[in-house]
Amino acid sequence: MSFPEVRMRRLRRSEGLRRLVRETRVGPADLVQPLFVVSGSGVDRPIPSLPGQRHISPDVAGALAAEAHARGVGGMLLFGLPDDKDEQGSSAWDDAGPVQSALREMRAQAPGLPLMTDVCLCQYTSHGACGVLREGEVDNDATLPLLARVAVSHARAGADAVAPSDMMDGRVAALRASLDGEGFERTAIFAYSTKFASAFYGPFRGAAGSTPKSGDRKGYQLDPANAREAVREALLDAAEGADAVMVKPALPYLDVIARVRDACPLPLAAYQVSGEYAMLEAAAAAGALDRRTAILESLTAIRRAGADLVITYWASEAAEWLT
Repeated sequence: MSFPEVRMRRLRRSEGLRRLVRETRVGPADLVQPLFVVSGSGVDRPIPSLPGQRHISPDVAGALAAEAHARGVGGMLLFGLPDDKDEQGSSAWDDAGPVQSALREMRAQAPGLPLMTDVCLCQYTSHGACGVLREGEVDNDATLPLLARVAVSHARAGADAVAPSDMMDGRVAALRASLDGEGFERTAIFAYSTKFASAFYGPFRGAAGSTPKSGDRKGYQLDPANAREAVREALLDAAEGADAVMVKPALPYLDVIARVRDACPLPLAAYQVSGEYAMLEAAAAAGALDRRTAILESLTAIRRAGADLVITYWASEAAEWLT
């Protein structure tokens, strides 16, 4: 059958009908809010590179967690900014560090909210690389036990899941072994499995203080041109014991999200990164598009591509719209 019997507009003529047959839905529980945590108390200052986002102390993080939980946000992902840095990034596994302190505050104020932590060394090392340097290059195998120490410290402080973003080979297996060995077999691993060497991380590096002092991360993050390799990374992480996998960035890699979704049965996250956020905010500020509509459309696109959950700087705000 074809026109005039078939009229595709029939189910588009009202909002109620459009909602009834909608194929892809976005709800507050599908969204994860990143937070940038610093030491101290009462700290709540704007981040210049990410307008609308803030550096916050653990007590403020606790209050934000309670607010997000009330809005139905699916979870929060914590990034820490230490007071001190060294060659190994040893402050990353300090049990009194900003992330660990924030976890305890957030757990007390929002006991049912899933809490995840980024596990990497780039914010904590004096050189800004994601691991131990040997002759100017990141030593993969020497970095693994340090990442494991970070994961155990976060689990001890109350993390529901740790999210290794370093892109070292074998890190999921190393984290799983250490977590299980320390009695944290219930702590999940949300692996940044397909993290591309992307230009879209710029604002984040300013927010997290993680810009490398020299060189780049192309030696361990994925080439943006490679989709088959991205799928292979996800499958390897699944085989090592990951509980969920991730694609990062999101919007420039919707095809990769779809490929990973088809190939891997694990829950799939996509990270709508700082450059995506900054571009859309700038366009909205210039009056080039409607901000709220564009944000929700972008989240829908990521979900439509196959992501089960979206890590986005708009999570708490969008949850309020969607409730």
